[in-house]
Amino acid sequence: MPTPTEQHWSPTHGEAYRPVPYRPQRMPTAETLARAAELRARMGERRTVRHFSTDPVPEQAVRDAVACAATAPSGAHQQPWTFVLVKNPDVRRRIREAAEEEERISYDGRLGEEWLAALRPIGTDAVKTHLTDAPALLVVFQQRYWLADDGTKHKHYYVDESVGIAVGMLLSALHQCGLAALVHTPSPMRFLSEVLERPTNEKAFAVIPVGYPADDCEVPDLVRKSLDQVLTEV
Repeated sequence: MPTPTEQHWSPTHGEAYRPVPYRPQRMPTAETLARAAELRARMGERRTVRHFSTDPVPEQAVRDAVACAATAPSGAHQQPWTFVLVKNPDVRRRIREAAEEEERISYDGRLGEEWLAALRPIGTDAVKTHLTDAPALLVVFQQRYWLADDGTKHKHYYVDESVGIAVGMLLSALHQCGLAALVHTPSPMRFLSEVLERPTNEKAFAVIPVGYPADDCEVPDLVRKSLDQVLTEV
C-alpha cells in the first residue's frame, strides 16, 4: 500500500459531506477599511509589462504566488488547473518560436481588422521577447477532465471560470510581491501541450512571463474605468 507521500491527490467524489468548523477572527472595522484602501492603491499601480529585465527573481516568491492562486474557488472544489514553471532556456526558446509563428499568422490577418484595430493602441505585435527575457515563465493549463486510477474519464465543472479566477489571484499575488507579469494568450495554443508534453486532459489557458520591468520599460498611457463606471448598487 502506498505511503501518504506516494498517494496522488484526487477529488473526493462519492464521499460523504464532512463539514469542519470555520471561525476566522473578525477584523476590526478600522483595520478592514485601512487594508482595503491600501490594497486598492497598491493594485491601482499594477500594469501589464511586455519589456522585462533579465535579472533573476526569487523563485520561491513565484512558487508562493502559485500556491496563492491554487487557493482559488473552483467548481465542485475540483481545482482543475496545472501551473508549469518553465526554466529550461531551450524549452523557452521553442515556446517563443512557436508562439511568434502563430502570432505572425494572426497579425497578418487571422485576427480580423476589428480585433487588430483594438490592439493598435496597446502597441503589440508578433515579436514576443518577453517569452525568453523574463526570468520566470508560467504556463497555465486547465484540466478539462480528470482520470481515475482505472483510466476512466470524469468531467470537471466550471473549468473556464475556475481557472480564470486562479489566474486573477496569481496576478494579484505576483504584484503584491513586487513582480510584474503579462497574460499572453497566443492563439491557437496547442503547441504548448506538445512542447511541454502535457497529458491529453490538459488544455493551455495562458502564458505568464514574470519578472522585473526593464530599465527602459514603457507601457501604454491607458486610463482605467472609474469605480462609478464598473459598479452598480441596487
